[in-house]
Amino acid sequence: MAKETAPAAEGKVQVNRREFLNLAWLASLGFLTVNVAGITYLFAMPRFEEGEFGGLYTVGSASELPEINAAPQNHPKVKLWISNTDKGVTALYKVCTHLGCLYNWSDQDEIFACPCHGSQFSLDGEFIQGPAPRSLDRFVLRAVDPETNQVLAQADNGEPLQLPDNPNAVIQVDTGQRIQGQAHA
Repeated sequence: MAKETAPAAEGKVQVNRREFLNLAWLASLGFLTVNVAGITYLFAMPRFEEGEFGGLYTVGSASELPEINAAPQNHPKVKLWISNTDKGVTALYKVCTHLGCLYNWSDQDEIFACPCHGSQFSLDGEFIQGPAPRSLDRFVLRAVDPETNQVLAQADNGEPLQLPDNPNAVIQVDTGQRIQGQAHA
């Protein structure tokens, strides 16, 4: 004898168990897809802010820079050294060009020395000796008027920045623009 089913109420669709499970599976799959797409979008968007590595970093005013040929300033938050030589001010990336170790300034020898494999660099980041294939990488530097935000001087190609006459000029480093050091013979 066949099992009788109650007639569906007028205007209502009855869903059997298999259809319900299929709908639940598709809904959960859609929910998962939307969540993964949203998280992927959030992680893919760069969120560099001023003062972070990958963005514009303000070092300070020109009067706060180290004296010419004095020990460089360490800025560990953004992995850079600020060096001031006769040629001008340079922002050096704090990662050795050999294998990516963090090098340090040696006050005794007055050089940058990599503790991993012994590469050595001068105060302006030029290669002296060791296994490093090139001089230190640099960042784009600019001097900005603090009142008008007008760029007074800029060093785009990694060359040293010649400081303007304004001692209150704000020195900014664009850590998003790294320039590779010169290869040596």
